[in-house]
Amino acid sequence: MASSDGIQVLSSGVGYGIVVGIGAFFALLMLAITYLQNRYTSYSTHQAEEFNTASRSVKPGLIAAGIVSSWTWSATLLTSSTFAYTYGISGPMWYGAMGTWQILLFALIAIKIKANTPGAHTFPEIVLSRHGTVAHLTYLFYGWATNMLVGACLVLGGSQVVGALSGVNVYAACFLIPLVVAAYVIAGGLRSTFIADYTHTAILFVSIFVFGFSIYSTNPAVGSPGKFYDLLIEANAKMPIADNHEGSYLTFKSNGGLVFAVDLFVAGFSTVWLDQAYWQRAIASRPETSVKAYIFGGLAWYGIPFGFATAMGLGCAALTTSPDFPTYPNPLSAAQNGAGLSSPATAIALLGKGGAGLMLLLLFMAVTSSTSAELIAVSSLLTFDVYKTYIKPTATSTELVKVSHYGIILYALVLAAFCCILNAASINLTWLLTVLGIIVGGASIPVGLVLLWGRMSTVAVLFSPWIGFFSGLIAWFVVTHLRSGAINVTNTGDATNAVAGNVTSWGMGFLMAVVLSFAFPGKFESHDEGHIARANKINGVSPSNGPSPQTSSPPNGSSSPTEEKDTISADPEKTATGTEPPSDPAPDIIIKTGNEIVDFLETSHIQPMDPAEVKKATHLAVGFNVLFLAVAILFVPFLLFGGEWVFSRGAFVGWCVVSFLWVWCSMIICVIWPVVESRRTIWRIMKGVVGDAGGKGTKA
Repeated sequence: MASSDGIQVLSSGVGYGIVVGIGAFFALLMLAITYLQNRYTSYSTHQAEEFNTASRSVKPGLIAAGIVSSWTWSATLLTSSTFAYTYGISGPMWYGAMGTWQILLFALIAIKIKANTPGAHTFPEIVLSRHGTVAHLTYLFYGWATNMLVGACLVLGGSQVVGALSGVNVYAACFLIPLVVAAYVIAGGLRSTFIADYTHTAILFVSIFVFGFSIYSTNPAVGSPGKFYDLLIEANAKMPIADNHEGSYLTFKSNGGLVFAVDLFVAGFSTVWLDQAYWQRAIASRPETSVKAYIFGGLAWYGIPFGFATAMGLGCAALTTSPDFPTYPNPLSAAQNGAGLSSPATAIALLGKGGAGLMLLLLFMAVTSSTSAELIAVSSLLTFDVYKTYIKPTATSTELVKVSHYGIILYALVLAAFCCILNAASINLTWLLTVLGIIVGGASIPVGLVLLWGRMSTVAVLFSPWIGFFSGLIAWFVVTHLRSGAINVTNTGDATNAVAGNVTSWGMGFLMAVVLSFAFPGKFESHDEGHIARANKINGVSPSNGPSPQTSSPPNGSSSPTEEKDTISADPEKTATGTEPPSDPAPDIIIKTGNEIVDFLETSHIQPMDPAEVKKATHLAVGFNVLFLAVAILFVPFLLFGGEWVFSRGAFVGWCVVSFLWVWCSMIICVIWPVVESRRTIWRIMKGVVGDAGGKGTKA
């Protein structure tokens, strides 16, 4: 458990109030939003398609906000600042660049999902349809393992900082955080997580702006980028960074920072490509805008670690000599820094108890929004890949929603227990993030190649992740023993020791996927309609044969759609005979809206993308990836690294301005854009509420 000496400035009552009180507020908010959605729109959370995939109809702005929210872990705020404090100015850029590239690369997978498997709910379903049951179980395991490790990064990191700031019992926080999030996820399903993500992200940006304006403008101890620069020069003299050029915080020539970037590169592949939450967002997006959503989401997310850690991570070093610094006159201990307390310490130095409270709120928003995505992701794996596939293939939509609810509760409890075990073993957020790629990195490239590479064979799909895993494990332990002499938590968490395991696991998984595909080119072929329907067929009709037939009569035996005058959501659960149809792969659902009848799940959202659109989207995604790789990962950082350049005052001021402006651009994408694109839906709901209030509304 991390030491909190000097950091605890809030009472435990404040901590519990934020965790429980705000969690309860969001649960009630999601209940209200879900009620409005079910009553005034054509989407019903009583349907499995809506609950687990948001009816595949979410617009790009909300998808982008959801991506930013899902990828804004506690690590995004805490570990990015830790590495800014540890490695200097290169840390935030490396963190932002490596994390963003994974999202941009995933845009290529999003295209393939919409083009080739438009009816899929999860990525193991796609593996099942192409490579059989054993491969399905293998990637289902890796999906669960990834979600457990990602969930632990979120909940354990958040709980340890909540405990350090307010004295809340860490074990209690490990249970409270996932359970309060589970409450509102159960209420509204995937779409509610998008709405909650949006709300959380809006609050997150407000908090970041408060800290940014404080350190760059209003705080008497810093107050300007120029003074910030002077304080970092003083910090260089008192606390030089051993592996940095001239010991400076203001240089990219940081050997430790480069090693950390490699660790983060592998961890990023693992936590995006193997996380069902990202596949779920691609599945939930509109086909024609999925690539746009991932591109804008990636670029928007970049601004958060880049802007926040530049201010708060470097601010921790700059403010160490301030009497308001919580551990003054001492810097943070290694244990405190490893637990991610650099940005909370800066918040306290800038704004006192108010800063600690705002940091706690900011952290809670980041943790809960990301945790909500993990909850719905794991419940989807349990629902569609366990219950639907192996227990009851004929399950109805209502049954699947119930199983999803149980899955959310089960994962919340198991995750809480897992985090308690990790905390008892003195494992912290930095350790988890450093070694995550070793454990699951071997499967990250193979799962992507299932869609991206037509020659991927079944033998390669089956064996490459395990070869990568065991190779990485061996390399990790051997290097740790040779370099550090003993294998323990501290030594295995060393970034240099871990990079050997990370690179080996990821690289061997990638290499063996290619080698085994050429050596054993055979592919599994399933003739079981139950295996392939969910991934490749819609309502029993192959997507290549065109959309499923439209129904011209309303459900439940209604004689005419003109009987309904207001926008309502009919019960799509029953057929005209009163029996509930099987849910696989997507029920043919009809909704009455005014004088029209429309599909609940529009056929355009589950049909393959037009080949011309696929080609156009692929060119766009590839272009952005190549440009980002060339500029943000290779040219700028390695030019600065190789030049051994120490930032001048003017260059540092410009760097701070650019990082803060990027945060503003991110806010426009995540907060303004979703409102603009959904203005008609918001207006329709408002009209419905006003109509009901005036006694003009009716309900079917």
